[in-house]
Amino acid sequence: MQPLAERIRPTTLNEYIGQQHLVGPNKPVRRIIEQQKPFSMIFWGPPGVGKTTLAHLIARETGHEFVELSAVSAGKADIRKVIETAQGGDKPIILFLDEIHRFNKAQQDFLLPYVENGTILLIGATTENPSFEVIPPLLSRSQVFVLEELSLEDLHAIIESGAKELKVSISKDAAEYLITFANGDARKALNLLESTSELYQKISLANLKEALQSKLIRYDKGGDEHFNTISAFIKSMRASNADAALYYLARMVDAGEDPLFIARRMVIFASEDIGIAVPTALVVANAVFRACETIGYPECQENLAHGVAYLAQCKKDRSAYDAYMAALADVKQYGNLPIPMNIRNAPTKLMKKLGYGKGYDKYTTESLLPEQLKGKKYFS
Repeated sequence: MQPLAERIRPTTLNEYIGQQHLVGPNKPVRRIIEQQKPFSMIFWGPPGVGKTTLAHLIARETGHEFVELSAVSAGKADIRKVIETAQGGDKPIILFLDEIHRFNKAQQDFLLPYVENGTILLIGATTENPSFEVIPPLLSRSQVFVLEELSLEDLHAIIESGAKELKVSISKDAAEYLITFANGDARKALNLLESTSELYQKISLANLKEALQSKLIRYDKGGDEHFNTISAFIKSMRASNADAALYYLARMVDAGEDPLFIARRMVIFASEDIGIAVPTALVVANAVFRACETIGYPECQENLAHGVAYLAQCKKDRSAYDAYMAALADVKQYGNLPIPMNIRNAPTKLMKKLGYGKGYDKYTTESLLPEQLKGKKYFS
């Protein structure tokens, strides 16, 4: 059986809940449908606010074939099949690419000519700022529409629709709990509603909480599980426990975590925790980041695993990091203390006359810190 969210997905624009700034009377998406003139666009907004549903409706109501792919798992071969099908048709195919921000530059470049010549109409969905995640040529050929978090009224209507589909009764306090739990994400509310209905015929507050406790915690990029997992990942590498680090890496990859987020943390770790003990660790971490940037999923998981195993086994030395943080603490405490005259820049005659750069010795062993910090040691 289809998930509840699929079963109650609207089939007409008038059934669509939320995003009235886009679908209300005389608003842009409604006009696109009414005029039967779809074009390439990017839907940017938080999870569970109707991006996929809106793409479905545009295709259905304008009579275009609709193909849905996820950038987490799709590659060039999948895109090529869509293009070949579109080239043999009478009108462009609407390609809905969920999580388009997960497509690397090479994959987005591959799409570009087919968007330009109208072979496909691209509708990309992203929770990330497309200004940073979508290549400029592709972005310039698409209209960006911002979808907003669903209101309390929107969520209440969706929950009522879900309860009706499931043929279950739901108490007022249970509905309010679901709305709070959803935090603007309709899919999140519907998933809990459905899992509770499988255990109980009545959706009460107590039953919702019981079902939530028995359910496997979903990895949420913005929630506790996200932060707990990345914390465990870093601490495992810090402890030189490659097995645990690889396990937590696998959890993040399997959940669809952005590989660049993982690789970015590895680059930080290489300097913060390994530092001067193994200077090449930073080179390796940067190479992993670059590989993730150019290759993307699924292949870059191998680059991540390679880098994690290497970093976990490296000797650790936080002396450079600790020294910098101590220096930073003094900067914050004392502000911009006067720089010693002998190491100031002296590009003009006046500055030289004032003593800037006077007595400068390239190889001096004296402290070059401001007078108030003379003799202080940060790094040893």
